Formats: sequence, C-alpha cells, structure tokens
Amino acid sequence: MNVCCRKRCFDIPRIAALLLVASTMIEAQVRTPVQLEMPQSHNPLSPYTADHVPEPVLTNSPRLDRLIRDGKLYLSLKDAIDLALENNLDLAIARYNLPIADADLLRTRAGGSFLGVNTGVVQGTPGGGVGGYGAGAPGAGAGGTTGGAGGAGAGASGLVQSTLGGGTPVSSYDPALTVATGIEHLTEPLSSTQIYGVPSLQLNTAQVNASYTQAFPTGTSISFEFNNNRQTTNSPDFFLSPALNTYYRFAFQQQLLAGFGFGPNLRYLHIAKNNKKISDIAFKNQIIATVTQVENMYWDLVNAYEQARVNEQSLAFANQTLENAKKQLQLESIPELDVMKAEAEVSRRDQDLTVARTSLQLQESLMKNALTKSLDDPTLGEMPVVPTDRMQTTNTEADTAKPILDLIAEGLQNRPELLETDIDLANRQISRKAERNALLPTLSLVGFYGGSGLAGLVPPGVTTTSTAPTDLTGAWQTAFNNSSPDYFVGLNLNIPFRNRVAKADQYRSELEYRQASLRKEQLKKQIRIEIRNAQYALEQSHARVESARKARDLAERSFEITKKEQDLGSGSSYQTMTAQRDLSVAELDLVTAMTTYQKARVELDRTTGATLEHNGVLIQDAVTGTVAASSP
Repeated sequence: MNVCCRKRCFDIPRIAALLLVASTMIEAQVRTPVQLEMPQSHNPLSPYTADHVPEPVLTNSPRLDRLIRDGKLYLSLKDAIDLALENNLDLAIARYNLPIADADLLRTRAGGSFLGVNTGVVQGTPGGGVGGYGAGAPGAGAGGTTGGAGGAGAGASGLVQSTLGGGTPVSSYDPALTVATGIEHLTEPLSSTQIYGVPSLQLNTAQVNASYTQAFPTGTSISFEFNNNRQTTNSPDFFLSPALNTYYRFAFQQQLLAGFGFGPNLRYLHIAKNNKKISDIAFKNQIIATVTQVENMYWDLVNAYEQARVNEQSLAFANQTLENAKKQLQLESIPELDVMKAEAEVSRRDQDLTVARTSLQLQESLMKNALTKSLDDPTLGEMPVVPTDRMQTTNTEADTAKPILDLIAEGLQNRPELLETDIDLANRQISRKAERNALLPTLSLVGFYGGSGLAGLVPPGVTTTSTAPTDLTGAWQTAFNNSSPDYFVGLNLNIPFRNRVAKADQYRSELEYRQASLRKEQLKKQIRIEIRNAQYALEQSHARVESARKARDLAERSFEITKKEQDLGSGSSYQTMTAQRDLSVAELDLVTAMTTYQKARVELDRTTGATLEHNGVLIQDAVTGTVAASSP
C-alpha cells in the first residue's frame, strides 16, 4: 500500500512538468468564435431546450471585392493569405473543432466521460500539397480522440490508447430530482369477515414520493428521499381511515479506497482540459498547413504566369520572324525552306503557349478555390488572377543565417505535433494514476438517518382515542422532530480475488504510456530529419537558381550576338530563332528554379514552425475568420 502511494505521489510532479512545458509553448489560448459559442442563459428551462448552431456563412468576405479591378483579381501573397484565413473551407471546417472541445469540457464538468477532439489537418483544398520528409498528412499527432482508424481504441501513428480515461466509474455531478405520484385502488376478495369485517377489502392509496441525488468529486454521494401516502379503506377494523404516512431518509456514501479523492473522479475533466489545449494546437497546425498550401499555390501561380509571359514573347518573336521571312522570300533573298522552318517553329511555340495558358488557367482556378467560400458566381469563376508579387533574387546568406542546430532547436520548440504529444503524455499519466487507483479494493463508508410520521382520523363508531395527529402537517412534524428516528452507519468492503481485469487494464495503461513516449522520440527524430532535408533543399535550389541564371545570361548573350549577325547579313533568321528559343527555354528553367527555391523556403518555415511568424499571421484572426485591413 505504501509503495503504491509513493508511486502516485511521484507521478504528480511529472504530470505537472509535462503540462507546464506544453503550456509555456502555447502562445495564447485560442478563443472560440462568438457565433459558435454555446449560448448561456439564466432561464431555468434552458437546460431542457435544444441550442441552435447557425448555418455556416457561405458568402465571400468583402476583401475579395476590394482586390478586383478592371475585371481581374490582383493578388499579393499577403492578400492570398488573408483571403485564405477568411474564406478557406479547410479552416472553416477545422474551426468547428474549437467549440466541440468546449462542449467536452461542459460534459466532463458534470462527471460525463470525454468524447475526444480531432487532431488531424483538413486537406480538402486541391493544389499546393503540404508534407514533410517521410510524412503523410502533417499534424496527425497524438490527441484526445478515444478511437481512430484501425479499430476501437486505436490511435494515430500506430499508438494504442484504449485505457485513456480508464479507472473507477464516475457518477454524475449534476443533481437529479425524481418525483413519483399516483393513485391506486385495490379490491381484494376475502375468505372470511373475521379479520377485516368485510367480505371484500377495498384500499384507496394516493402517494407523492420525491428523491434527490447528487455525487461529488471527492467520491461522495448523497441522497434524500421523502415519501408520503394517504390510504382509506372500507374495513371498520382499520384504526385510522384515512391514514397519512410520511417517511424521509438522508443517506450518504463515501469511497475510501478505489474511487477516493479528486484524482480519479476529476480525471475526465482534466483530460478534457488538456484536449482543449490539444484542439487549440491542432487548429494552429491547421493554419500552418493552410498558409503553407496557399504559399505554394501562389508561387505555382507566379510560375504559370511567368511561363505564359515567356511563351507569349517567344511566339511573338517567332511570328515576327515568320513575317520577315515571307517578305524576304518575296524578294527572293532567302530560300522557301527557311520560311517553312519558321512556320514550323511558330506552330511549336503556339502549342507551347496553349499549354502554358491552360496551366495558368488551372492555377488561377485552384487559387480562387482556395481563397473563396463560394464560386457560384460565373464571373468570378472565369476571372483572371494576376499575382502582384514576383520571385526576387535569392539570398542564401540571409536564408541560412541560422545554424542548422539552432533551426532544429526552434523546430523542436515550435512544432505543433510535438506539443500535442507532450499534452497527450500528460493525459496518459492521468489515466495511469486512475488505473492504479482502480486496483484497490472498494471500501465505502455508508450511513443514513431518517424518520417517520403517522396521522389520520378515527373512523366513525370507533370509541378508542388516537394519539396520532389528524392532518398531514402533524405527520410531518412527527417525522422531523426526531421522535421516531431511523439511522445506520456501516462499511461496505468488496475485495475482488485475483483482480485480473483491473490488473490487465493497469498494466496496459503502462504499456500504452511507454509506447507513446517512444512515439515522441520518433517524432523528434523525424522533425530533425525534416529540418535538415528542408535546409538541404534550400541550398540545392539556390544552386539551381544560380546555374539557371548563368545559363539564361549566356543564352541571352548568344541571342544578341546571333541577332546582330542577322542584322549585318551574316546570319540566318533560323539561327536567330533557334537562339531565341534557347533563351526562352533558359528563362523557363530560371522561373522553375526560382519557384522551387521559394517553395523550399516555405517548407523550411513549416518544418521549423515559423510559418505564422514570418507571414505575420495572428491565430485569433483565423479563429474569427476576419483579418484586420492591412495598412496601405
């Protein structure tokens, strides 16, 4: 017994340490959106009426209209992120998880078991995928859900959490009043009139009984019952008719071993509070995933826009070269074969432009889908999107100023998945304590105190005088004046021999905790690899940009030399067109390399948990779905 107590006491600081670490890493408590908060009312009938959740608003935010000029949607990266925070449906879906966690809190305050919260990331928006090195959906960390894919009790990432919240039963802390009333008429045939003086006994009974019950987090439960009945009969041998009987009893029960104290009886509430923190962190992770996705989509849009621009210039040059070639053919200064080559080149470049334009239209559609709640307006559906930000010159020195070890430390401190795991371990610690408590025998202190009262009228013809009062008030006074007490105090002890079910559950909770601890270490290793991989990708993409820029500069120089030779009459138009095509290819390679570089920076931000900070995103703006207007 002493050993068990020492273990329980030893666990308390460990739980507190885990919760303290997790709490200090959460920037601020996320506040549930006002429109999704559970209504509060002092109306006594409110607990028995259903609350209504308003339908979601499916109109786009006014910010979208402000960005439309001349029939085009002009979009900066900041505008895209702000529109996503206001309109993206992935965020709108995840936003409901916040009040769902609040509802769990309300449920567990009454002694009910928690139902769990969602910890995954919603990824229903196509385009701009998000993910880490060797990872699936980002943010699918440990959480408060009581079940997951793979069967009952299965958690995320191969974890088992079947004993989460296990332990002794918890009674309801909401008081309950029960009232039973009714009237009974009984006719009973008799074999003789000797006992009751009538051949058939008739009893008319009216009763009003009430009981009140309530449990408390200390392992205490109380009850109070108050029973009253009125009985009349046709028998002249009944001394009182009508007879009024009343009885009350106040009873209590206190658990002394299993189920004793706040720990096992408030475990659902403590886990629900931790799940609320997990829900807040999961929503932050959703914001990171959505912002990362929008950033990737924006640079894909810039890439498609630049590719279309380069292909348009390339086709325009080819058309101009073809026109010049036709004029030269009329002057018989070039052979007809040169004109045919020019026509073939125009056809190829026209095809390239068609592909580039359709790719741009697809990226525009993906972007508008990600930044709106509704695309029912056909005008908006067909509206071009013009990105106003361009890919700037890379600066590896600035991007890699932090040493890799500092980036890893930042990631281990800020990554939401790791914070979720810390809180999940605290929940499992709570469950371990509860399962240890459930191993103990059940010993309860029980007792009650009651009293009874009697009143009634002596039937006509009966000469004996009654000492009982004649009305219900008198019966109540007799019951409550301690003249007829009924009391009891005792102990109930239940010792389950072998105790195999509780023993198995307790050991299973230990195994699940150790398993979850390993998952935390695995996650930390994965984060380290993801950050290193993102840093390597950034350095590689920078080298690719520099190489592509040099290739573009050489191709541009070659084109200028070839064009000058053609102007001087020493070169052919076909050679010039070939040089210009090489220049277009080099420019497209540079655009692709710079897009890859920008997306590598986005991935590095995600892996280190710096996405929101670097983009100036406030969590509460995403919670409310309204971003303050940016300064001009």
